[in-house]
Amino acid sequence: MIKKHLFCPALLCLFVLLCCSGHHLRAQSFIVDRIIAIVGNKPVKQSDVEAMYLNYRMQGMPMSGDMKCNIFEELLTQKLLANQAEVDSLEVDPGRVETSLNRRWEVMVGQAGTEKELEKYFNKSIYDIKDDLRKSLYEQELSLNMQAEILKDLKVTPSEVKNHFYRLPKDSIPLINGQAEIAQIVIYPPYSDEIISELRQKLLALRKRVINGENFRTLAVLYSEEPGSSRTGGEIGFRSKGELDPEYVKAAWMLKNRGDVSRIVESKFGYHIIQLIEKRGDQVNTRHILMTPKPNPEAVEKATQQLDSIAQAIKDEKIDWNAAAFYYSQDENTRFNGGLMINPSDNSTLFELNQLGKTDYEVIKNMKVGEISAPFESVDEKNKPIFKIVKIKSLSDPHRANLKDDYAFLQQMTHNAKTMSVINKWVNEKIANSYIYIDDQFRRCGLSNKNWLK
Repeated sequence: MIKKHLFCPALLCLFVLLCCSGHHLRAQSFIVDRIIAIVGNKPVKQSDVEAMYLNYRMQGMPMSGDMKCNIFEELLTQKLLANQAEVDSLEVDPGRVETSLNRRWEVMVGQAGTEKELEKYFNKSIYDIKDDLRKSLYEQELSLNMQAEILKDLKVTPSEVKNHFYRLPKDSIPLINGQAEIAQIVIYPPYSDEIISELRQKLLALRKRVINGENFRTLAVLYSEEPGSSRTGGEIGFRSKGELDPEYVKAAWMLKNRGDVSRIVESKFGYHIIQLIEKRGDQVNTRHILMTPKPNPEAVEKATQQLDSIAQAIKDEKIDWNAAAFYYSQDENTRFNGGLMINPSDNSTLFELNQLGKTDYEVIKNMKVGEISAPFESVDEKNKPIFKIVKIKSLSDPHRANLKDDYAFLQQMTHNAKTMSVINKWVNEKIANSYIYIDDQFRRCGLSNKNWLK
């Protein structure tokens, strides 16, 4: 239902500041807060460090060295970036902040158990906790925008990639896992009128239950087939019209009052009922229940037979793979490039096998280069059922990175190193011209950048 956007997280993006598990909430009754540093006009609070520390523990991150001191130094950098962003009059999209706030709040309440438990732990009112979180997220966005401004002209030349690679000690050259290029030919099986009617009846029954007083969030967790939002009670956060499917937009904007529920909406993702949470300017926050029709046995058999025929025609050299993908594949994202699948993590055509979905992995793991699979059922990026055949275009064994086979990887590695160098240089220049106060306790931290203490 939400259009896919490419977003590359900045290397120094500094995480959620007020998120901790229910286990840790019970283990510590409340936080005693105080200001432990000031960067420019930005304070760093004890609660910021403690909350991030608990969040890291909740995620199972390794606690090497003095983790709280490391977190403290990360926060100093974030404050420096945010302070300069305000000096340079960089802007933050309020909608992004509110969307993040709503998502984080759902997680925090879920982990704490109740809002009262959150108040008890932070020793603050719900209003004050949300206000602190909003300010933290706003500063995070500011720091990201400042970092983007610093790095906007950064480029890496081929000679820099080579020089970076040749300077690496032999035992520091990265080990590259085996990777495959995979092409596919996809068929979407049609759905019978009976299947659609049955699905609509299920959604109508759920809509009636909501209107009769049942909790929409609970029903979304139980019945929605959209993996991302079902975990948050169907809530998708504030979205502009351009981020949503047109049919979803039309239905969402017709809802007038908080809690109103739409009629059944058909989008390219499936069928929905939508509940309005809040409208703000040109953005709307909604929750929804999504159901996707499943093909009946006759449609499955027809799709399988069609793919069998296509595969046999390719093997008999009556048509080549690229032409077959163009003429027969119903996946608009891949049919024009010979069916090559795109890895969403880096937009390359290379996949480590463990990056594939479970069904695709089980089919592909034992295939050889040039081999064509039997037809099998899978799902697309919208979680819709599809049937497809796949072909392994290339396959590499695990190996140490080299310039010939892994240039794109080494280019990104060089880019990351150059990014850190540019950011560190900028930080040191700004430290020299900024007001910095650090509490005595944290001055003993052994900060990696000693310039913070000058």
